Amino acid sequence: MYLTKDEEKIYNGEQGPTLQKMMEILVALGDIFEADRLIPIKSAQIAGVSYKTIGDAGLEWISDLEGKVKVPAVLNPMGMDMELYEQMGIDIKFARKQEEIIKAYEKLGIAAECTCTPYYLKRPNFGDHLAWSESSAVCFANSVLGARTNREGGPSALAAALIGKTPNYGLHIKENRYPTVTIKVEEPLYGAEYGALGYVVGSKVGDGIPMFKLKSTPTEDELKHLGAALAASGAVALFHVLHVTPEQYVLPPEKMSIDRQMLSREDDWQVPERYFLPREKIEVDVGHIKELVKQHVRPDIIAMGCPHASKGELEEILRLLDGRTVKKEVWVCAARSVGAKNPELIEKLREHGIKVLYDTCMVVSPAANQFKKMMVNSGKALKYVPSMCGVDAAIGSTKDCIEEACRGD
Repeated sequence: MYLTKDEEKIYNGEQGPTLQKMMEILVALGDIFEADRLIPIKSAQIAGVSYKTIGDAGLEWISDLEGKVKVPAVLNPMGMDMELYEQMGIDIKFARKQEEIIKAYEKLGIAAECTCTPYYLKRPNFGDHLAWSESSAVCFANSVLGARTNREGGPSALAAALIGKTPNYGLHIKENRYPTVTIKVEEPLYGAEYGALGYVVGSKVGDGIPMFKLKSTPTEDELKHLGAALAASGAVALFHVLHVTPEQYVLPPEKMSIDRQMLSREDDWQVPERYFLPREKIEVDVGHIKELVKQHVRPDIIAMGCPHASKGELEEILRLLDGRTVKKEVWVCAARSVGAKNPELIEKLREHGIKVLYDTCMVVSPAANQFKKMMVNSGKALKYVPSMCGVDAAIGSTKDCIEEACRGD
């Protein structure tokens, strides 16, 4: 990988051991993935924040670093709400360690905004190069916004933030963003069914790039949940929805000659001639998806906001409550800045008995371990809660979650 003279100086340690270590991480990645150079990034989002996941070893590594980030940078959710950790059942030892981790990141100039939805803080533009590490955030940025980011690990995202650049490979390159498999859904989907769709097909897609041909038009929140589940169940970092997401490719002649066998314009799919769908297809059993969302469960906790809830999702929860107070433990996780911009909405939700938690989520918090059965409205949470928290999980629509919370038996 080509380095400029200034980049070589950093690599050789002329700007200190921290930047040298960070540049070594980026160069190693560039060599592995055959990047030609480093490219500037607009922002970074860094995983490896919850004490539950990184422990003392991670805290020690971060604490030893020096310097300041070169671009705006935020963090992934941590293991607790800093103000409500006692209500969550977090012990003081964990809380103190978590506070140390946040302070170590702040020392590097990273904002103590801990969210898996950094696009609610500042929305990247189409074509912006980023270094984001949270799987659902990566999928949303690439797919819904048309920005460019690989699925970074925590250390590589931190390295990119401190250097201000990332290796030019993978999804930073347009030719690597074309769809590789077509997924046809024959019936309209609604709400949590999009998350269930991602949960079901993600493992089949793996690290491919699906193009969805849908009978319904998903909202932005539904696209968020589709991508989050695809990334959790598989390793999807980019998907397309025909006529919906911003990258609707008209393939150039050179791409057509390379991929002629992979691509088709089948009449029975009724695709306009200028759009190409991959020949490889995955058929979806819509009945299975709808049944998955309609399971009858009796959870001891209902948790929503994975990924963190948008203002629209918070408003929907309040509307569905219809003046009722919940009778079960209910968590709704959100970015602190979203709550700060909507204080009256948050106050009303809390008046109805809901715990609105900032900077954390049910997946990365040890507080989830005290429960036996969790009901969620997210395909991502459905995938991660059993494996990361040891808690049984079932998915339902947001309406079903609220009805269960208010029933309370």
